[in-house]
Amino acid sequence: MADETRENEEAVAAAEDAEKALEAVEAEAAIELPASDEDAARANRRKVREGIVVSDAMAATVVVAVVERVRHPKYGKTVQRTKKLYVHDAEDSAKVGDRVRVQETRPLSKLKRWRLTEVVERAR
Repeated sequence: MADETRENEEAVAAAEDAEKALEAVEAEAAIELPASDEDAARANRRKVREGIVVSDAMAATVVVAVVERVRHPKYGKTVQRTKKLYVHDAEDSAKVGDRVRVQETRPLSKLKRWRLTEVVERAR
C-alpha cells in the first residue's frame, strides 16, 4: 500500500511538472514581435546573390553568373559551382562584366526568377 501511495505521489508530481513546462512554453509563444521586426522578417526571407553579368543582349533581362564555393561531400576539396540566373533589369542599367546584386522574386517569365537590386561595381 505504501508503494501505491508513493507511485501516486510521483505521478502527481510528474503531472505538475508537465503543466509548468506547458505554461512556460505557452508564455514564450505568447510573446509577439513588434511590427517593425515582423516587417523586417517578412522582407528578409528572399535570397540575395552577387555575381557577374555575362550577357545583356535581351530586353530588360541580363544573365548573371553566380559562383558558389562548396566542399565536396566525399573528398572535402572546395569546388566552384557556377549557376546562371536570368535577372530582370527594368532600366537596362547593367552591362557585361558588371558585378551586381540580385534578389529572388516571383516568377516574371519562363526563366526569370530574380530581380536586379543594385550594380555593385562597374566593368572596367
